[in-house]
Amino acid sequence: MDNAKNSPRAASASASASNRPSGNTGSSHSLESFPSHRGKRMVSDSIHSALACDDILTEILLRLPEKSIFKLILVSKRWLSLICNFSFRRSYEKQWGAHTRLFGFFVCNFLYIDRPQDGVRRPRSEPALPLLSTCQESDDLVSSGILRKLGYFIDYSDGLLLCGRHPKHYYIWDSVTKYRRQLPQPQKHYKYLCTAFITEDPGPDCGDIVYRVVRANCECRVDVINTISIETFSSRTWTWKQSTLVCSSDFALSPWTVGTVIKEVIYWFGTYRSLAIYDPGFGERRITSIKLPTGKLTQDYEDSILGVSSDGLLQYGQSGKLGLETWVLFKEQDDSSSSSSYTIEFDTHCEYRWMLRHKLSYKDLWKQNPNSGLRSKETQILSFIRRNSDSVFIRLGTSIYQCNIRSKSLEVTPYHHGDFSIPWDFCKVVPYFQKIWPQSPFPTSPNTVKQLL
Repeated sequence: MDNAKNSPRAASASASASNRPSGNTGSSHSLESFPSHRGKRMVSDSIHSALACDDILTEILLRLPEKSIFKLILVSKRWLSLICNFSFRRSYEKQWGAHTRLFGFFVCNFLYIDRPQDGVRRPRSEPALPLLSTCQESDDLVSSGILRKLGYFIDYSDGLLLCGRHPKHYYIWDSVTKYRRQLPQPQKHYKYLCTAFITEDPGPDCGDIVYRVVRANCECRVDVINTISIETFSSRTWTWKQSTLVCSSDFALSPWTVGTVIKEVIYWFGTYRSLAIYDPGFGERRITSIKLPTGKLTQDYEDSILGVSSDGLLQYGQSGKLGLETWVLFKEQDDSSSSSSYTIEFDTHCEYRWMLRHKLSYKDLWKQNPNSGLRSKETQILSFIRRNSDSVFIRLGTSIYQCNIRSKSLEVTPYHHGDFSIPWDFCKVVPYFQKIWPQSPFPTSPNTVKQLL
């Protein structure tokens, strides 16, 4: 054994062993020799596993600004499908707000709705669905001839247009994808009716837009009633369903009006300066009526509009010969005389009141804008500008302006159309704001997303 230890081979092995670090020291030295490679691999694995989870990736993307989101659709098909998913877009808009642009003004002529046999006929020179174009895209839409296949304009929501010919033929049209679909014919015939168009959150398992169309019967009689017959179409079932709403008091809807939908709650104008409120998701078949406010400048009001204020309140506007006024609806507190903001979750057990927010005298508006050269008495309030409490669209003669009520300033909104003339007194002019959001060329169903992983 001693000779073996003293052999040259043993000596060499012993020397090598003496130069080799001990086990613990060797492990420490090995980690220090390659810290970056293993650390990077661990970080890369953690990032990959996190981004492979749709829920985690969604939470990350929801925290990024819009410019970054639009660039990230180039990362992969999976990221493109996730970002373009309707549910993601809804969640993103709740956090950051919707990015829109003014696409144009749709015009609906009430002279031709439910026209009797001996009624006014639309001349061939006047399109059924006029669009006052404000951009190149709307010019292209008019020249494409698509609008001729849609009938009359009724309403729009989340980029979808509801068009058709009352009371049987309705179409849903997407101005971005150019997709048109005809709805089945309603079961009930309403000679005079009101409509409402609602888009809903489809939930995480559905990538398509879910919508409903509500038709309400208007009893055009001297006396009023406390029940309203409605028929609702759902894109989930692709059928119409009939029901009867019970009013809190004797009430009648104003015919040929379109309901304003705020957070899936419908607001219809009623007779005798009233407002009807119907929440389809409340679980009860009832409709509530409240009185509209009366202003000093607009006691002889001629036009009324509804919308959403910058702070999320229901907003009402009316205009008369002397000026215009805007109001917001507040809910009274039960425990104090103070009021809290009305959050569109209507409760029939609470008291609500209107608060005047802005009023504008046309005389003051002319003084503030002496170079406009406008003294027209044909002033019509058209619409609120989306989530803007201070500005409205108004029509002065044949011109459309953005009017800031607070600063009393006017900004013309240029538009152009064909050679046809518009009978403004019989028309409803609706600004169409198109949402800007990337569109995926791939299906967005959950199975498709899994295949893209």
